[in-house]
Amino acid sequence: MTAEAKLTYFSKNKIQCPICENTFYREDLLTGRGRLIAGDLTDELRRLYDASDKFGIVYPLIYPVTVCPACYYAAFPGDFLDIDPETKREIDLDADKRLRNIGLILDDVDFREPRGLKEGAASYYFAMMCYDFAPDERSPTIKQGLCALRGAWLMNDLALVEPDRNFERVAELFYRKARFFYNQAIEYEQNGKESLSGIAHLGPDLDKNYGYDGVLYLSAYLELRYGPREDSEKYAAALKTARRTCARIFGMGKASKNKPSVILDRARSLYERLGQELERSGEDGDS
Repeated sequence: MTAEAKLTYFSKNKIQCPICENTFYREDLLTGRGRLIAGDLTDELRRLYDASDKFGIVYPLIYPVTVCPACYYAAFPGDFLDIDPETKREIDLDADKRLRNIGLILDDVDFREPRGLKEGAASYYFAMMCYDFAPDERSPTIKQGLCALRGAWLMNDLALVEPDRNFERVAELFYRKARFFYNQAIEYEQNGKESLSGIAHLGPDLDKNYGYDGVLYLSAYLELRYGPREDSEKYAAALKTARRTCARIFGMGKASKNKPSVILDRARSLYERLGQELERSGEDGDS
């Protein structure tokens, strides 16, 4: 197969898993030659891609997480090999749980072959589990939030391909996890427990980096969509906090290189939606 016809490639150099010492080759997406045709940007800051005649629908989010095909240790490339002994021990002890849990969600997952949607979704699930053991200086919480959000996106993609498998229900669980992690990451940033400033790409997708503003926006968005509504007082308090978070994004007003209009416009729109939801629930949106 010619390079022009291929969608992905495997690295020339082997990677050795620091947990189980298995060796494997990492798969990455080739770019150019019409492989990716950018489409709309969703309110969740996800870039959609149109199908091409040659490659069909391409899912770039399948590939960013490095996964050991033997023990399912998973992390973003910058974290995969750089692991301290205590974290290594905990992840090793958790291997059986990773192997067992994936079977409850997805079947026929195989990271020795070219990835599909199932492997992509599984990669974020595994990484979310493995970052549970990472030290605070690695800023694991926002990485777990990013994994949960992207996992939700891919689960919804799977639901379109296999509509009878209830993947949309799994996607909702991922979204709720993402809401928890995003809110916790902001709290940890504010109290100094974990920093977000050292993370080069906060995404949430691959094409644009919306940085800390994107984190603030998504925490507010996820609160509106997936916040618990059983306790009306707590729900209203959470919505008010989310609305103040939105106001922080566009408080300075003008768009700039570091604060593009796309994030400002969506933050303003979300601010209004939060106010409408507060009014609908009988609360004063301005308090």
